Amino acid sequence: MRLYSNMVSSLKLIFLIVLSSLWNCHAAASRDTLKPGDTLNSSSFLVSSNGKFIFGFNVSEKSNSNSSYLSISWEKSQNFAWIANRDTPILYPSGVLTLDKNKTLKITHTGGDPLVLYSAAASENTSSSNPSNFVATLLDSGNFILQEVSSDGSTKQLLWQSFDYPGDTLLPGMKLGVKHTTGHIWSLSSWLTENSAERGAFTLDWDPEGHELKIKRRGVVYWSSGVFRNKRFQFILPHGSKHLKYNFSFVSNENEDYFTYTRILDDDDQSDEVSEWVLTSLGRLLDMTSKVDIARADNCYGYNTPDDGCQTWRQPSCRHLDNTFEEGNGYFDTTTISNATTTSDPNTSLSTNDCKAACWENCDCVGFNFLFDNQTGCKFWNGNWEFTQGLSGYSSSTNLYFLTTKISPSGANKRLRPIIIVSVVGIVVLLLLCIVWFGLRRKSAISGKNGTRIENELLDLMKSDRSIDSVEGHENDGNMGHGLRVFSYASVLSATCNFSAENKLGEGGFGPVYKGKLITGRDIAVKKLSRRSGQGTLEFKNELILISELQHKNLVRLLGFCVHCEERMLIYEYMPNKSLDFFLFDSSRGLLLDWKKRFNIIEGIAQGLLYLHKYSRLRVIHRDLKASNILLDENMSPKISDFGMARIFTGDELEANTNRIVGTYGYMSPEYAMEGIFSIKSDVYSFGVLMLEIICGRKNNSFYNADRVLNIVGYAWELWKQGSWLELMDSTTLGDSFVRDQLLRCLQVSLLCVEENAADRPTMSDVISMLTKTESVPLPIPTKPAFFTGRKSVRAGVDRSESEISSVNAFSNSDFVAR
Repeated sequence: MRLYSNMVSSLKLIFLIVLSSLWNCHAAASRDTLKPGDTLNSSSFLVSSNGKFIFGFNVSEKSNSNSSYLSISWEKSQNFAWIANRDTPILYPSGVLTLDKNKTLKITHTGGDPLVLYSAAASENTSSSNPSNFVATLLDSGNFILQEVSSDGSTKQLLWQSFDYPGDTLLPGMKLGVKHTTGHIWSLSSWLTENSAERGAFTLDWDPEGHELKIKRRGVVYWSSGVFRNKRFQFILPHGSKHLKYNFSFVSNENEDYFTYTRILDDDDQSDEVSEWVLTSLGRLLDMTSKVDIARADNCYGYNTPDDGCQTWRQPSCRHLDNTFEEGNGYFDTTTISNATTTSDPNTSLSTNDCKAACWENCDCVGFNFLFDNQTGCKFWNGNWEFTQGLSGYSSSTNLYFLTTKISPSGANKRLRPIIIVSVVGIVVLLLLCIVWFGLRRKSAISGKNGTRIENELLDLMKSDRSIDSVEGHENDGNMGHGLRVFSYASVLSATCNFSAENKLGEGGFGPVYKGKLITGRDIAVKKLSRRSGQGTLEFKNELILISELQHKNLVRLLGFCVHCEERMLIYEYMPNKSLDFFLFDSSRGLLLDWKKRFNIIEGIAQGLLYLHKYSRLRVIHRDLKASNILLDENMSPKISDFGMARIFTGDELEANTNRIVGTYGYMSPEYAMEGIFSIKSDVYSFGVLMLEIICGRKNNSFYNADRVLNIVGYAWELWKQGSWLELMDSTTLGDSFVRDQLLRCLQVSLLCVEENAADRPTMSDVISMLTKTESVPLPIPTKPAFFTGRKSVRAGVDRSESEISSVNAFSNSDFVAR
């Protein structure tokens, strides 16, 4: 056996010497590309144009066999960055990589079937063009790609790439995550052992929901990077080394969610080393450039210890935080043979970390080691064994893993410790229960008083003939005689089946909305204001007063209200077709909105706004006009809702200023978002954005181009300038139902509504006039709007929940209460 091992080691040394000689002699003439009909065997290789990566058949330096791998390795270290056949090593030197004229990339070898990396016949991602217009190339990034090329040599179509099938190494530009269109997952998987490239127990994955990196062992999360803040992950600590400066990037859209990174070099760093993260067979994530740990999942035992990212999972009752396994050179000995046994598991797909996990779960196990020379299988020491360092007179020593305790308290302390802990915990729990009980009683009393006070105030307000006092700072004359009903809390609970999940219609900006049925059989909608919404008593009174005063077919009708303790509820007429966004932004439900219905909705919203701005007894600015606040009745007629943020103007007021900016990003006019100035032209701007959404059937923040992320205003303006305005239309759902001239008129009017200068925007009277004109009267030409650029999760280091708003003008913002 030893003779065979020496022969293998000699062969490997000779191979490396020959490979090095070939590299030194032929670097100038090396190639990085395979063409149709080319082959690659054990004596040939590809070299990237920058000379950093070599692609060919190699024998692993760590392996004691003559198995070879088709791999991408570093020119300097010969470490494998990627392996094509990691689970199927082939006998050296029988391997041949072939790129045949049928666009098949495969490995043939002695004693087995071909290993197909890519086959055009089995792939839908290929064309039937010229059979010789494709090549396989080793790029400077270390990515081996198969691509179709144009006549000028440029990439026409990427057919396959090694970066889509990571091994245990993550290179800059490689992805971790998921491709939603195919379900393909990008993740790292460790080697089975230090000497075996087979897939091991550990994986490194990207969690797109939590924006975290996670190391798992056999599917169980051992380590998490924590959240990303201030340009770094919570549990990936910054290091002083210039080798450990990274730029992390996250991309999240309907097609894919992934993480990637690049290395940041200082100006004085002349190193030509390429960064690589390697997930070892023991669960360590290493930066191989500087040999520094990024994560240590091998130190995780299921206890959530601080500052290291270890996760929790079920633990045996016999283990505790102080226990750990250490590796030492020695032997196990015992004085009581009857209580000391050894067991083994010959499964060759088990590695050292699997032995560690199995020993940890067995309360009798005090040590373990691998069973075979290739570091697979498990041997366990159970019972009354003691580990001794060094040599034994009757047993050879070797590296073994033994259970130890980091902290060993005295016997007295051991006995007192649980008593002290139980006593302290009991006292603390008792005190907390008393505090909570008194707090709940006090809160209940205060809530009851507040609820009664608010209800009495509202009842007095609804019954009185006095003026509306200080609706967000303005005084207006008005009589509250519209017969609003005060609903009891019991009747609301009965109508909504105790606010059951089945009755929930959706979640608005200020809380959930439920469907209810009164004992009379009438359907109602109950808007339950959330305590977390930021809408207080002032906004509640505001909406109650305004809607009771406003009567129009395109405004939602308020039936009454209910106040119970700190709960506040508004009861509306029920709209069977929910809200506009329910249909507009769904590809299947959007088919129900043909162009005729969409134009009627646009016209209805415009009529409702005109009433608010001009013909109602109270001149009202809505301030939160958007698709989710447009309800649809049984005839799909629009009704404007949600007046909690509305403001009343006196007869001679043209505009107002506020330090409390409320509304929804993307719908707010520039002067309101930047300076807090609002007027009827603020609603006109929101109406313009809403018109564009109705035309294209997409949300205002879902537009992209090669340079930046645009909202709908910027996207529409770009298409208008190019004369490609038809591309904005929701062609999937509208089909041929649209009227070309009418659609163009709507688009032009919407761009006039989103002019940067409020004075340049039309009034709602002008809007209705322009929309309903049948004669070919030319409309004003819109100018460049003040559209915003939103930068979200594509930018490195920004949480999904965060967003920025920038404008063509720079202003300091006031207090934003955006939804």
